[in-house]
Amino acid sequence: MVLPPWQGRMLLKHGQCYSLPLSSRQKETAMTKPETALGRRQLLTYAAFGSAALAATGTTATSSAADANPPRRKYDMKKSINLWAFPYPEKMTLRQCLQLAKDAGFDGIELNYDLESELSPKSGTPEFTQIRKMADEIGIQISGLCSFLFWPYPLTSNDPTERARGMELAGKMTQAAHDLGTENLLVVPGAVHMPWREDHDPTPNDVCDRRARKAIGKLLPTAEKLNVHLNIENIFFNGFLMSPMEMVDFVDSFSSPYVQVHFDTGNIMEYQFPEHWIPILGKRIKNVHLKEFTKKGTDHSLEAFRPLLDGTTNWPAVLEAFNQVGYDGYLTFEYFHPYQHFPEALVYQTADSLDRMLGIKQFTG
Repeated sequence: MVLPPWQGRMLLKHGQCYSLPLSSRQKETAMTKPETALGRRQLLTYAAFGSAALAATGTTATSSAADANPPRRKYDMKKSINLWAFPYPEKMTLRQCLQLAKDAGFDGIELNYDLESELSPKSGTPEFTQIRKMADEIGIQISGLCSFLFWPYPLTSNDPTERARGMELAGKMTQAAHDLGTENLLVVPGAVHMPWREDHDPTPNDVCDRRARKAIGKLLPTAEKLNVHLNIENIFFNGFLMSPMEMVDFVDSFSSPYVQVHFDTGNIMEYQFPEHWIPILGKRIKNVHLKEFTKKGTDHSLEAFRPLLDGTTNWPAVLEAFNQVGYDGYLTFEYFHPYQHFPEALVYQTADSLDRMLGIKQFTG
């Protein structure tokens, strides 16, 4: 039997590692073809004494450490972090968050619109303008505006009151984005289903699509006037716009440069791969969420999202895909669990990871 490459010589099952038995032919090959395998005595010597012993027998390494760590490609994309990675407002003020992001080396920070904080309907143009000035003083850009409010008030809800409130809030977010000095507003256009909301009445797919198109169409004139892009996010868990082709059809149907894509790398990772979506979405990608995801677990909640690089995302392939479509905008790390203790550690760790991913820092060991 020929084993698939991913299976190799070891089998991982239920968290335990088992040796795979050799067939009689494999045993014979290993015993009779010394030119393709080191002898048993040599292997034991190597295990006991390391590479120096092999060098004494005339066996040398064929590649150098430098070959194993070639210079990493540099990318021109900008570093950003979402406010959810900070303990705001419980333990840190907005100014402290912006200053920490700046000190850690981020180019931008994405803010979140809610119902209670200073980033809410409680504030208006004067307050948002002051936040923009504060960011300018600190020297950090506001890379975009995001919100969880599309879930309690979905634009495609079967409840007309929820839909109306969702449209009202989306309009306020558009104005807030303009006042904050960002041209990026993340928009969730609708949901067929929301597993985390037991009270949500599922919306039929065709109805969801029709209502979503109508909602974005109503928001678009104001967005164009305010120079704010309505960037449609791929969610996957909401049962709507489940493939890149569906996203392309939805976005292109508005024939407006102000309807683009906010691409989230982690939202599709449970069953798909971001490097497959990016070439199809192409120039429509206006903003990006970097969410690390692990396919190793069985927890399908927000706990499946991990700190950057602590997952199974093929980041070299993802970054190269972004580069191939000419994307040079913000890469915003989105994470929902600020550290309970020493919260600045997550921010600095993420900045360091992005520096290495973008080739700003090179491994010299």
